[in-house]
Order: sequence, then structure tokens, then C-alpha cells
Amino acid sequence: MADRSLRTNPGSSALVPGVTSPVVRRKIGRREFLASTGLGLAGATGYTLLRNHEEEFLRADVLISKADSYDIDLVRVIREGLIELGLGRAWVKGKSVLLKPNLVEPSREATFINTHPALVRAAADVFRSWDAREVLVAEGQGHCRDSDYVLEQSQLGPVLDEDGIEYVDLNFDEVFSVRNRMGITRLGQLWLPRTLRRADVIVSMPKLKTHHWAGVTLSMKNLFGVMPGVCYGWPKNVLHEEGIPGSILDINAAVRPHLAIVDGIIGMEGDGPVMGTPRHAGMLVMGTNLPAVDATAARLMGVDPWRVPYLAAASGRLGPIAERHVAQRGEPIGDLTQPFAVVDSPTYRDLQGSYPSPSGRRAWARRGEGEG
Repeated sequence: MADRSLRTNPGSSALVPGVTSPVVRRKIGRREFLASTGLGLAGATGYTLLRNHEEEFLRADVLISKADSYDIDLVRVIREGLIELGLGRAWVKGKSVLLKPNLVEPSREATFINTHPALVRAAADVFRSWDAREVLVAEGQGHCRDSDYVLEQSQLGPVLDEDGIEYVDLNFDEVFSVRNRMGITRLGQLWLPRTLRRADVIVSMPKLKTHHWAGVTLSMKNLFGVMPGVCYGWPKNVLHEEGIPGSILDINAAVRPHLAIVDGIIGMEGDGPVMGTPRHAGMLVMGTNLPAVDATAARLMGVDPWRVPYLAAASGRLGPIAERHVAQRGEPIGDLTQPFAVVDSPTYRDLQGSYPSPSGRRAWARRGEGEG
């Protein structure tokens, strides 16, 4: 098993399934919260320069692959993409691989809401062909408590049955506790499903979507779905109360996933993550550092990642998001960038304010090293 803090934390404990865990909070002042999330009194430009300095020695590779439809050979696309990132058979041989798709809202009619079953199947096929000890799919969907209904409506269930892939409902899994290492929210500890301890490799497989509260929802936000509903409610009410940006950061610091594969073949724009409209983007985005992957995916949607609070706050703490610190592999980012519509709210209407269309990116990049 991999050496991960969530497995070795001496304070961890399991609760009986179905019993709601106590929520332990620590008090945090407004000034401390603003400082810790990078949203304090300093101006946006000054903050960006500070974070650029703090992530100066951080680097990450992110791969963009063209994928026009779910009918193409996705196994080949994923395999070649992972090899390009330096990941291959040796990386997963003999290991337990957990695939975490986004199944936020089961719907046969609106299949673009959830991670497509074909992509989940293709990822499982790649890891199985590389001699993973096991591949399982796990999710703790935010709305519907009936996992059988979710699997049937999302059309993932038949794929898992045909391929003999185990599904774990993380909402009702046994749980253990870890210290809140990042401490952005007031939660003193986090309750995580025991299945995370079973996995050596955790793969976040989100949809490429805008979000009416978070701005964008990608591989980092997708980890809301590992938080058990028996502890945090539906739709993870405790985490919403604590604040979505801070919760995203605390969860990612605790879980420390290993890989992201973003389903951007058909994404969602507008009032996501459920009520938006489909947008064909024709791409997959992959990488081992989730902030870097999500910053790249945001740019592909025409969104400035520095204007997404949790991405800006992740900079220098959980990974790099500055474009000059992310080595883009595969397709050039400018070739696939297309502006997604964002929800019209005072908070997020300026997400694209300083990140232009591909034709203006070169001039924009010259201003403040491309990260102003």
C-alpha cells in the first residue's frame, strides 16, 4: 500500500456505517481565513505576484488530448496520454486503483451532467491491461441517496456489470478521521470513507463544467464526492456551510489524489453543475497535480484561474497554477481554448475578465508574465 498520511494518522477511527459523525470545528477568525485562502486585504495583482513567488519552484506536467466523441478509441487516447506523462505499467502494476467519476445528478436525458460511462470503462481497461491488482469505481453522489438508481440513470451501472467492476457508495462507507491538515475551514478533522485507505491510486474523473457557486467544477471540486453523506449530509450541507472554496482545499490536502482525467469531450457551460447546457469541447485533460490540471482546464474554458478563489488559494500550497509553471503536453492549449458561458452573478461574471480568446493570449501573456 502507498505511504499516505490518511492511512497512518494515529488519530484515525472508524464509525459504524449509517451513524452520523460528530462535526468537530475549530474557531478561525476572519483575518486568518482571508489570509489562509489568499483572499485578504492585498490587491489581486499583489496577491498574484506573491503566489507566483511561492510556487516558483513548483512544476507540473499537464496533457491535453483531442477526443471528438465517446465512440473513438478512448483506451488508446488515455494510454498514450498517460505514457506521455511518464506513467505506465510500472506505476499501477499490483496496485488498487480507485476511479472517482462525477455522478452529481442521475439523468438519462441529460447525460452531459455526469462523467460518461465510456470514459470510465476506458480508464479501467487501461489500468487493468497494466496489471493493476484491482480497479474499482467509487462515488458519494451529492443529491440522490439511492446508488442503484444513480447507476441506472447515469448508464454507468450496465458498464460496470458487463466489465465486472466493483462499485462502492462512499456515502455509506465505513469512515475514519484525519486531522484537517490545511485548516482553511473550521473543521478540526475530516471524516473519510475507508475505501480510500484500500486504494493505492486515486483518480479524479470529473466533467469539464462551470459552476454557479465555485466558478468551475473540475478535478479538485470532484472530491466533494468522496465525503460521506452519513457525516456531511445531502448535498454535503456541512461543507457548503463551511464554504465551498475552503472545503475544496481542505479535502484535497487530506485525500491527496494521484491523477486527474477530465472529461471534456462534452462539457457544460452556464448554470452548472446541473442546470447548464452541453458544450462540445472535444478534449481530455490529464495530469498528476490537480491544481495544475484544473488551471489548464479553466484556461481551456476561457476562464482565468487566478479569478477562481480555490485555485488561486491552491497556488504554492497544493501545486502550481501559473501557466509558465505548467508544462503543457499534447495539444497546444490555444488550439482548443473556447470561452464557456458562465453564470451571470456578481461573483463570477468576471471569471473571463482578464483571460482572452486565443487570438489575444500572446499579448495578454506579455502583461505581467501572463498571470496578472
